Amino acid sequence: MAIRLSLISCIVLAYASAALAQTATVVVRPKEIDSVLVNPGMGIQTFQRYNGDAINPGLGWSEEGPTEKLTPAAGAVDFPPSSISYCRWFWETLEPEQGKVRWGILDTALREARAHHQTLAIRLMPYDEKHPLPEWYRKSGARRANRPTDKDGDIWQPDFADPLYLKYWGALVAAAGERYDGRPELESVDISSVGYWGEGWSPYMPEFEVQKKLVDIWIEAFKRTPLLMNFDEEKALAYATHHGTGWRLDCWGDMRLSSDDPHFPAEMLDIYPQQVVRAGVQDIGLRSPVSLEACWVPGYWKQQGWGLKYIMDQALRWHVSSVNIKSSAIPPEWKAAFDDFQKKMGYRFILRRLEYAPTIEPGTMQPLHMWWLNAGVAPVYRPYDLAVELRSASASAIIKLPADVRKWLPGDAVSDGTVYIPETLMPGSYRLRIALLDPRTGQPAIKLANEGLQADGWYDFAAVTVR
Repeated sequence: MAIRLSLISCIVLAYASAALAQTATVVVRPKEIDSVLVNPGMGIQTFQRYNGDAINPGLGWSEEGPTEKLTPAAGAVDFPPSSISYCRWFWETLEPEQGKVRWGILDTALREARAHHQTLAIRLMPYDEKHPLPEWYRKSGARRANRPTDKDGDIWQPDFADPLYLKYWGALVAAAGERYDGRPELESVDISSVGYWGEGWSPYMPEFEVQKKLVDIWIEAFKRTPLLMNFDEEKALAYATHHGTGWRLDCWGDMRLSSDDPHFPAEMLDIYPQQVVRAGVQDIGLRSPVSLEACWVPGYWKQQGWGLKYIMDQALRWHVSSVNIKSSAIPPEWKAAFDDFQKKMGYRFILRRLEYAPTIEPGTMQPLHMWWLNAGVAPVYRPYDLAVELRSASASAIIKLPADVRKWLPGDAVSDGTVYIPETLMPGSYRLRIALLDPRTGQPAIKLANEGLQADGWYDFAAVTVR
């Protein structure tokens, strides 16, 4: 009897040891890298052009977006690689005849952005001093807000409260939404209805109830593509962001101490930091994009002797994801600072710790724990699939994990749980690889701040034995 019990005990211990060997875990601490990462939906944008196109000379830029395919630069371009092309067009360019919209302009821009490995952010603009409202609109019986004899009489200023403005501008916006809303190549759309360049300010501001209607046409038209509300009117900014939009401003970097122009006050030291608080948008960047546009260009900031650190620190406090420096050269002395800025803006995912079972068996559940750090100032806003791949010389299996990476806010994130090992996996030696996949294509889409990147976009972190 004692011999039989001893034998049973040995068998039980053997099975227990085998089970323990299968479930024992090891810890890997992947190495971090310090490189600038070009990732979707964030970083320095190209403006009115695409990756590889010539940058603007000197301190100038153009407000007119491309209307056809551009000729690439003859040689290398001294500008950071970018995941976003930001372009904008005037109403008169898009709809020179009523109802005959030149959609080919936007179609070409979307194709070109994709061909240059970018998404496209856009703004449709009503007018500015050099690009009037469409002639057909001015002759439609629409009301004018100023007279030819006024100081600004050379510019036909619209009455934004005129029902015809809401009707005709709203028709263009609605048609754009019907055609482009939800396109994967479309990164974001600016809410643009009032004033020069559609920036949201005007000497002829309508009542807030009218402003709301001019915001609502965008919210109705674009329900899937992220919208960015222009910053200038506090109540309108609060209204739009309350309805789920992100926000953007057009004069990031303006460090003037004062201004005698009531429509162009000192922005960075007077208006912007305070209005962010008053409008309640301090933390909007934790759930919707924040994008900033340089006032003038960085070369002008340097020329004026303005403090770059303050400019960048303020942007990071606002949870910035992308900036438009108007495809203008970064002063050589500032390139290191811009590199450092790019490592902090948007999201930056680092795998700190990986715990897994090094020996596994097909058809079983196995533990898998990951500790991540988002070292940026914002989350990623689009969904991506966190996936593990087991790959050998002759076989592979991809296992998607139930993690919503959009909830990885700045700071630490943990993915705890178990994974099912496919029963079809053949015995052998495998590599454990990790990637964040585009759910539309199933391909790796986001670079990590870790060593181990492979040619196919996956990160190789550890060895696994399948028994």
